[in-house]
Amino acid sequence: MIGREGDLAIDDNPYLHRQFLRIYKDFDMWWLGNVGNLLSATVTDTTGTVQAWLAPGAKLPLVFQKMHVMFSAGSTTYDFAIQAEDDYFNTSVSLNTTAGSTTIMPVTLTVSQKQLILSLAEDILTQQVPGRGTMPTSADAAKRLGWSMTTFNRKLDNVCDKLDKIGVSGLRGGKGKLASNRRARLVEYAVATHLVSNEDLPMLEWPRDTDDV
Repeated sequence: MIGREGDLAIDDNPYLHRQFLRIYKDFDMWWLGNVGNLLSATVTDTTGTVQAWLAPGAKLPLVFQKMHVMFSAGSTTYDFAIQAEDDYFNTSVSLNTTAGSTTIMPVTLTVSQKQLILSLAEDILTQQVPGRGTMPTSADAAKRLGWSMTTFNRKLDNVCDKLDKIGVSGLRGGKGKLASNRRARLVEYAVATHLVSNEDLPMLEWPRDTDDV
């Protein structure tokens, strides 16, 4: 059991479930299950090309030799890796980069969209304590970029809408409605799938083109 209490006690964060994730064996395979009732987790292989959103009550088999797990509780984002003896599948990554945009099939981000994600993920990408980072408020992220809140929210809408259209779960709360915890889910997805990395952080100092959508 993984959570605020259990075999792996992660933190005393009151926003974290006492028992959140469970690793167990069934049908001769190891599984990761979400036994919480509010929080979700993002699970990827090491390349970031295979990604799953583990909502409350969901479970998935641990089919890769190493899997990366990220989740947020309050303003804190946690990550850890699960190492298994067996490797049922292998994956390969295809990444193309051109000036002014980054493409990780099948989504393309503009410079300002990537800057928005980096402003939210900056502390997580440069975390001093392994496995734990803090996400800024929207107001602090907008200030970091020198944007107004109107510009920041518009660009956040655009990024979430773009990812939602390619099938990324957790960015919308229902038909035509954006999810309330979309910032956390956006950061988890972007970091876990290598959509952004610490090598991209210098982009935060690039000129601000707020009309780039």
